[in-house]
Amino acid sequence: MAGPAPSSTAAAPGPAEGEPVLAVHDLGRNFGGVHAVRDCSFAVAPGSITSLIGPNGAGKTTAFNLIGGLLRPSAGRVTFEGREITAQRPHRITRAGIARTFQITRVLGDLTVLENVVLCSPARGLRRLLGGSMLERERARGFELLEFFGLAKLAENPASELSYGQRKLVELAGALMSEPRLMMLDEPAGGVNPRLIDDIAERIRELNRGGITFLIVEHNMDVVMGLSDSVIVMAHGEVLRQGSPEDVQSDAAVLDAYLGRA
Repeated sequence: MAGPAPSSTAAAPGPAEGEPVLAVHDLGRNFGGVHAVRDCSFAVAPGSITSLIGPNGAGKTTAFNLIGGLLRPSAGRVTFEGREITAQRPHRITRAGIARTFQITRVLGDLTVLENVVLCSPARGLRRLLGGSMLERERARGFELLEFFGLAKLAENPASELSYGQRKLVELAGALMSEPRLMMLDEPAGGVNPRLIDDIAERIRELNRGGITFLIVEHNMDVVMGLSDSVIVMAHGEVLRQGSPEDVQSDAAVLDAYLGRA
């Protein structure tokens, strides 16, 4: 991979001094009689890389979907930079300054690699894109991002030719089209070969050094412990602990949850 870190031109009012960039307050979501998430509270500090971990079924992706507007909470609230975003529609949350990726990539194989990236531009629609109305500034921004992720030479290739790891990178590039201040990544290392995992981790570090805050769901503990400033542990829909990687690794309740004794 090569290229400088993409610069951000988005307006960035930021949270008040000492306040978290993202705060989740007593968030809950029921599916029938099942409490997928309940009494979930945590905070993400500005400029941090925060990871959200837990066993399968802990409620991590549900929490992501509640924050990102794909699901409406049964209880609780979410604030971003001090402003309420609870249950807002996903496009409004994106415009507020939050971008996300998904556990299963959403790359469209019939489009080119560049078109997949530009498709994620604010106010960009598939109809406009297929109508040939890609703006020059969008094309330039898309190329810049593909260069950053080492994929510029594949810009005009069909996305169907990409490996799974390359599709993860294209989705990351697309998320950056909206100039986010907070990026929510759902298993960025999932299903990716070890060499590419290292590249993805380094790109996250570089973007973080450029001012982007990260909230990451990830099962790869080497990635989590190597990247994170703070780690949130969930089990059975609840937050067990939030602390430094070192504190979390030595916490008895966390170990019990992962060993099935919680």
